[in-house]
Amino acid sequence: MLLKEQGTLQTPVGVFSAKHEAAISEPEQSQFYKQLIPLSKPGAGEQYAFKVDLDKCTGCKACVSACHSLNGLDEHETWRDVGTIHGGGLAGASYTQTVTTACHHCADPACLNGCPVLAYEKDPDTGIVRHLDDQCIGCQYCALKCPYDVPKYSKSLGIVRKCDMCHSRLAEGEAPACVQACPTEAISITIVNTEATVTAARTGAGFLPTAPDPSYTVPTTQYVTQRTIPADVEAGDLYALKPEHAHLPLVFMLVLTQLSVGFYGLGLFATDATVSTIARVIAFLAMALGLAASTSHLGRPLGAWRAFLGLRRSWLSREIVVFGAFSGVAFGYTAAAFTDLVPEVVEVGLGWATVLSGLLGVYCSVMIYHDTQRPFWKFSVSALKFFGSMLGLALAGHIAITSYFSEANVVLLFPMFVMFATKLVFEAFLLGDASAVTMTPARKSAMLMLYPLRKLTLTRFIFTGLGLLAFGFVIIDSSNAVLSAAGFSFLLIGELLERVLFFKAVAAPKMPGGVMT
Repeated sequence: MLLKEQGTLQTPVGVFSAKHEAAISEPEQSQFYKQLIPLSKPGAGEQYAFKVDLDKCTGCKACVSACHSLNGLDEHETWRDVGTIHGGGLAGASYTQTVTTACHHCADPACLNGCPVLAYEKDPDTGIVRHLDDQCIGCQYCALKCPYDVPKYSKSLGIVRKCDMCHSRLAEGEAPACVQACPTEAISITIVNTEATVTAARTGAGFLPTAPDPSYTVPTTQYVTQRTIPADVEAGDLYALKPEHAHLPLVFMLVLTQLSVGFYGLGLFATDATVSTIARVIAFLAMALGLAASTSHLGRPLGAWRAFLGLRRSWLSREIVVFGAFSGVAFGYTAAAFTDLVPEVVEVGLGWATVLSGLLGVYCSVMIYHDTQRPFWKFSVSALKFFGSMLGLALAGHIAITSYFSEANVVLLFPMFVMFATKLVFEAFLLGDASAVTMTPARKSAMLMLYPLRKLTLTRFIFTGLGLLAFGFVIIDSSNAVLSAAGFSFLLIGELLERVLFFKAVAAPKMPGGVMT
């Protein structure tokens, strides 16, 4: 009997088709035809938004396939994803729900606020957040700023792309691909009041449980359900330990620019002219390599000159502009060491301008990552790491340079040891979060460093330890340039490895993903 019944079961599309064929009058048709898009455009203070009926979502991923096909995405590029939330253990009843997610077309979009070249716009009539492909330089900062993992980088095009709610279809009265493809009508387009959405988000209400804090960007997507979502519900991939991308060009850019600023400070305050000149040359080379490495991170580096466009709201734009000014005055300050044509007062002025603009650039670097709202990149953590690298490497460099000519300036050994030891102790302290009871972002970062990234973490500590050990022997033999050079090299490698961990061990916020297997 069950086998016979199974043979008569229809898919949602089949059921709809049967009803359509059997309908003989408009009132009967209205029972199964649903309005999936608004019949009018948003008014003042309103915008379009996705509406997801969780009770109807089966996780079939028809929306994912339709979006991928219609927009011609790359093989592994998706603008719509399907995840899972589950819970109910505390209430004694099991709860599992699939969730379809795409861009939430936020009222205060972080991607738009962070873009250095104004490659995003929020349509004033519809509220749709659109990405302007021709403006994008592929810096991927929007992907770091968005807490919902929405912007996706296309390697083939060298730019970031995202869901635009199929705005061209909506303009002609056609439903977006995901809405049209959903066999259970779980996805629709609705009109929301922007002010009411902002109020709900700022009070922490009106969004999907387990999703990132809505108060940051004010997402407009509505998730509705007739069921009671348990208080202990959690994302299906909450315990997944997946390291993030290393962003190696940014690793070299950050460490080398910080080294450069530190060495220019060394050149400014050094009492020996030879030490000052060598410090400036090393600083200039580090700056040149660092800034060159940063351009290799861009998908479209030739468009980087437009980075000043976002100066009003983007910390990345500010960093690019400040380091651009830094490179100009740094060139003049370095060149002044090789000529007597530059008056001393001008040379000193160039030195101060170089150091101050460099410090401002490092501060902008700190704010770039702090502004993403990721706990692992909060101001106190990033500032200690970035300014610590700058100061520690400058002290180590001064010791290495002076040991080459006569004897090392051992007076600087103590503050250098304190600087690097403070960083190591602080990083070890962060690892202690792995013992936390709940899976917080801090605990996830600690577990990433202790498990999938344990070899990298251990290597980072070993190289810094070797560098400090080598400088320890310099106390005994202060004229041993080989030991000093080795110590500086070990410390530099340790800082590069620390910066790789900075990117790979961050717990990136996102919408719920699939259940771990």
